[in-house]
Amino acid sequence: MRVIYKIMLVGSLLLAQVALAIGPVPVSLRNVPIPPVPGLWEGANPIVVNKNVAIALGKALFWDQSVGSDGQACASCHFKAGADGRIKNQIHPGHNNGQTFDRLPAGGGGPNHTLSLDDFPLHQFSNPADNTSQVVFSSDDVVGSAGSFGGQYKTTSPFAGENDQCLRSADPLFRVGQIGVRKVTPRNTPTVINAVFNHRNFWDGRANNIFNGSSPWGERDPNAGVWVKIDAQTVAKQKLHLINSSLASQAVAPPVFSDTEMGCQGRGWADIGRKLLLRQALRNQQVHPEDSVLGALSLSSGSSLKSGLKTTYKNLITQAFNPQYWAYTGIGPFGAPVGGVPYNQMEANFALFFGIAIQLYESTLISDQAPFDLSPIDANMKPTWSNVVADTPANTADLAVSLKNGVELFINNHCNLCHAGPSLSLAAVSTNAALLTPTPGASFGPPATPISFGPNAFGPFNAASKAGLNQYGNTVTRDTNIKQLPKLMDLGFTNVGAVQVDDDPGVGGVDDFGNPLSFTEQYVDYLLGNAAGIVDPGVDRIRACDFISPLAYNLPLNLANYFLPSDGLIADGSREGVLRNQNCLNAVTAYMPTEAVAQANLAGSKMAIATKGAFKVPTLRNVELTGPYMHNGGMATLRQVIEFYGRHGNFSSDTQHFHLASFSTLLNSEQNITDMTNFLLSLTDQRVRYQRAPFDHPQLTITDGQVGDELQVTTGNPLNANLANDQHLVIPAVGAGGVDTPVSAFSATLP
Repeated sequence: MRVIYKIMLVGSLLLAQVALAIGPVPVSLRNVPIPPVPGLWEGANPIVVNKNVAIALGKALFWDQSVGSDGQACASCHFKAGADGRIKNQIHPGHNNGQTFDRLPAGGGGPNHTLSLDDFPLHQFSNPADNTSQVVFSSDDVVGSAGSFGGQYKTTSPFAGENDQCLRSADPLFRVGQIGVRKVTPRNTPTVINAVFNHRNFWDGRANNIFNGSSPWGERDPNAGVWVKIDAQTVAKQKLHLINSSLASQAVAPPVFSDTEMGCQGRGWADIGRKLLLRQALRNQQVHPEDSVLGALSLSSGSSLKSGLKTTYKNLITQAFNPQYWAYTGIGPFGAPVGGVPYNQMEANFALFFGIAIQLYESTLISDQAPFDLSPIDANMKPTWSNVVADTPANTADLAVSLKNGVELFINNHCNLCHAGPSLSLAAVSTNAALLTPTPGASFGPPATPISFGPNAFGPFNAASKAGLNQYGNTVTRDTNIKQLPKLMDLGFTNVGAVQVDDDPGVGGVDDFGNPLSFTEQYVDYLLGNAAGIVDPGVDRIRACDFISPLAYNLPLNLANYFLPSDGLIADGSREGVLRNQNCLNAVTAYMPTEAVAQANLAGSKMAIATKGAFKVPTLRNVELTGPYMHNGGMATLRQVIEFYGRHGNFSSDTQHFHLASFSTLLNSEQNITDMTNFLLSLTDQRVRYQRAPFDHPQLTITDGQVGDELQVTTGNPLNANLANDQHLVIPAVGAGGVDTPVSAFSATLP
C-alpha cells in the first residue's frame, strides 16, 4: 500500500506541474494600492515634505525638453499612451548584428526609414499560424525610439539655450550618406502607465527595486549615496535605501545622460542640475490652465496658452523636499566640472530630486477605469460585462458574448499564467503579494462586486499559486521550459521566443559592475553558499515550496530533475534559523540541497536556469494603443501578436517558457481571434484614449525623423553642419478634460 501511495503521490505532484491548469483569472485594477515606500513622505523625518509639489515637479521634469542635451524630454519617447508611436527613424540594427541594417519587406530600411505596415512582423512565416512553415522574411533589427545625436559633453548654461554644448559629429552607424541622424535605442519603448506596479523596470529589470538616490543599481552600487546636511558646517554622504522605488531608479538611469537617448556622453546629474535649477520650469512649452497638476502654476488663462510655469525648479525643490538635502550653503565636497565652479548640495543631489519626483508623478498614471475594470464579476470572478454598450441592443449582447469568450481564451491558452494580477503582469511582485495577503476589511476591484484581499483574490481555490504567486512575493520561481524540463527563472521575466535567444540577453545580462541582472543567478549562488554572489536583498529569503515546479521533494522517489533525500537535503531556511515552510501547498517541497550537493550538481539539470533571452512581462493595459509590440518592436498589430502566441512563438530554445508550447485554440477560428482582440480592447481606459486627467500634459515638440528620407536628408542642423535637420511634430498642451480626438493605434499611423 505504501508503494501505491507513493506512486499516486508522485503522479499527482508531477501532473499538477504540467496539467493545463486554469490558474489566476484576470482581475480589476480599481482601488489597488500602489506599493508603499516607507520613509518617502511619512514618518518623523521624511524625504518629501510636500507630496503635491513633488508631483508637480515630477510632471514638469518629465515633459521638459530642456532635460535632454538636444531637445529630448522623458516624454519624447513616452508621449503616446505612455509609449512611443513614431514611425520615422525608429530602427536600430539589433544587438547581435549591430552594424548592419536589413532591407525590410516594404523596401528600404535603416536610418530615417519610414515604417509601413508591410514591414511587420519582423519575422514572417508563409503560414502565420505555423512556426514550422517556411520563413519568408526575418530581421534582427529592432524598432526602438529615436533619441539624441550624441556627442561628448563640454558644458551648459544655467540661463541661456536649450541645448548643451557638446562635441558633435555624424555617427558612423546612424547616418544617411555622410550626414548624421539621431541615434535609436536597441529596444522598444514600454509604456510608463501602471509601471509603478513593476518590482523592477526596463525590459531587462536593471532599474532596481531599491532607489539609492544617485544611480539605477540599488545596493549593487558601492559609490551611491546622497549628501545630507548635518549642521551649518557639516555635510555627509549617506546611503539611501528606498524600497518599491524602481521608477526612481529608472529615472536616473543612463538614458538621461547617455549619448543615445537623451544626452551627451560624460554629462552627469550635477551638470543637469546646474542647467535646470535656476530656470523657469517648462519655459518654452505651453501649459494648459486646466492642467490637472500644473494648472495652478501655469501662466496661461482661458484660451490664451503661454509657455512656462510661474516658478523655477529650484523653488519647487525647496518646497517639496526636506531641507537637509538642499540647504547646505557651503561648496567643496561635491566636486566640480573641469575648470568650473564647484557644485553645491542641490546640484549634487539632483538625481535624488529628479528620481523621486518622476516616480511620484508616474505613480499617478494608473489606468484603472477600463471597461474590464468596471465590469461586475460573477461567482467565478469573471466579468459579466453588464457595463458594456454597443450601438444596438443586439450588438451589445453579441459584444458581451464575444468578451466572455475572450476571457475564456485568455485563461485556457495560459495567457493568465504570465499576465496575472490586476496589472496583468507577474512583474508586479509586491502588489500581487499584497493583494494575496489576508487583510481584514481590505478589498479592491469593481465597486459593485469588490474582491477581498487574500489567497483567493485572483481566483477561487488559490488559483494564483498556479502562476507562482502568493503573499510571500518570491522573485524567483522554478517552472518548465519548452521541453517540459524544470528550470529556475526570474518571476515576471519570460523568454517567449520572439527573437533568437542570442540576439539580446535580457535579464540574463549583467550590470555595470559585472553582476548578473537576474535574481535567479543570485539564488544559485545562495544555494552554493556563496554570499558574495548575492547583490540584491531578499534573494536569500526565496521560498522553495512556492515554486511552480519544486526544486526538491523530501520523499524517497526516483526523479531525475529534482533534489531528493538520497542526494542530501536540508530544510529551506535552516541556514538562517527560520524555516520557510509556513502555508506551503506541499510541505515536502520546503527543502533545498546542501551546499556540497548544489555544487556537485551545478552543471546538471537540477540547477539549470532559464534567464537568457528572458524579458519583463509587460502589462496588457491599453495595449491597443502601445504598439509596436515585444521588446524588439517586431509586431505592429494585435492580430500579429495573437498569431505569434497561437503558433507558439518564432524561435525555440532551451530557455523558452513551457506555456508557449501549450495547446492553443487562439487560431482555431476567426471568431476566436476577434474575441481575444475584443478582450484586449476592453483593457483600454478611455481617459488614456482621450488624454484626460491624469493623462493630460504640457505641450511637447518631438523629433519625427529627419527632413528627407532614408536616401537623402537635408543638412545644416544648428547643432552641427554634418547633422541632418530635424523634422518636428508638435503635440499641443492638454488640460484635465482631455481632447475630442482619440489616441490612435500604432498600426493606424503606418502607411
